[in-house]
Amino acid sequence: MRIRLSTLTLIPALALLFAGCGGDKTEQAPASAAPPASEGLTAFQMEHGIGPVTEPVTLGPLDQAMADEGAQIFQGKCSACHKFEERYVGPPLAGITERRSPAYIMNMLMNPDGMYAKHPEARKLLAEYMTQMPNLGITEDEARKILEYLRTQPTSAAGQ
Repeated sequence: MRIRLSTLTLIPALALLFAGCGGDKTEQAPASAAPPASEGLTAFQMEHGIGPVTEPVTLGPLDQAMADEGAQIFQGKCSACHKFEERYVGPPLAGITERRSPAYIMNMLMNPDGMYAKHPEARKLLAEYMTQMPNLGITEDEARKILEYLRTQPTSAAGQ
């Protein structure tokens, strides 16, 4: 009995054969293995985050006009994932201005990728919520307005 093998049946077989062949069999860390979360971060970055804001942000009296603009930006870019008094896709934001510095909040808004890559607090949030905040292209001006809006919100979430 003669068996006919077509090229289509040989390709997967050859792929399996070559996949198991050769090469150094020593264990190596994956190329994507990340360094420890706080490795290389300055004291400023640990407190204020990683991103375009590189100096502490000093807040004066509440600017209601800025907060109103921040509310509109928040509704358009943030409210699909964040609530103030409850866990949603992302963490509840009540009291965020007491737990994080203004610069940290702004850096998280503008540079979530960098924060998740290197900052230990952002990594903890990612581990807990299993969803990374997307980079929404928020400008420094928008981040400052959102921050001003956040200042108008409750300072503690129910049950926390």
